[in-house]
Amino acid sequence: MAHPARHADADGRRRTAWRPLAVAVTGGALLMTAGFGVWASLDATAFNTTPQDVSSGTLSLSLDDNGAGFTSAITNIAPGDVVNRYVDLTNDGDLAAQGLTLAVDSTGSDATLVTDGTTPPTKALRVTVKSCSTTWDTSNGTCNSSGTISPLLAATPLSGLSSAQSLIAGAIAVNEVEHLQVSVSLPDQNETTVNGAPPATTIQGQSATLTYTFQESQRAGTITDS
Repeated sequence: MAHPARHADADGRRRTAWRPLAVAVTGGALLMTAGFGVWASLDATAFNTTPQDVSSGTLSLSLDDNGAGFTSAITNIAPGDVVNRYVDLTNDGDLAAQGLTLAVDSTGSDATLVTDGTTPPTKALRVTVKSCSTTWDTSNGTCNSSGTISPLLAATPLSGLSSAQSLIAGAIAVNEVEHLQVSVSLPDQNETTVNGAPPATTIQGQSATLTYTFQESQRAGTITDS
């Protein structure tokens, strides 16, 4: 009766010895399966077969004399005189614009025509700007075809134009032309020349050079849906 018990113990030890190996093999198989699940995947892509073209617009402002313009000198100006010059500004780029401004760089042999040292200046040259909705008759300063004249800049001493001043705050369309009358005037004033000698701060016999700079900004950015 003792022999079967010994056989049973031997078989039991054999079965016990195989259990760790079976667990190890099973665990390895699970790890291999988990590894394939982490690294294996399916991907998909899509792209436009016809490339999309994107081009940028241009902002350009051109200045042309209209008859007697800025290239025509002003000579022998006297107190009370107003001299009109005519120019056309064209927004000739691809983009609409906004906010047209004007600054004038002025230099001279004597400061009297530019600034006379008083605040505000009372002797210095002044600039006025008007626009015509059609075109100017440059022979008499009227608007052709019953156009409308709009004041853009009141008479301003040159010293006040050293920084840009607003002419048009709103939008300026592509290819829009601003027909401008730019007037230079010397205010009424009194001087007395004694024995051929003018006063120390005279406006007589003086000269100034003026450079007009017009500037516009691009239109506001837009959002386009299509």
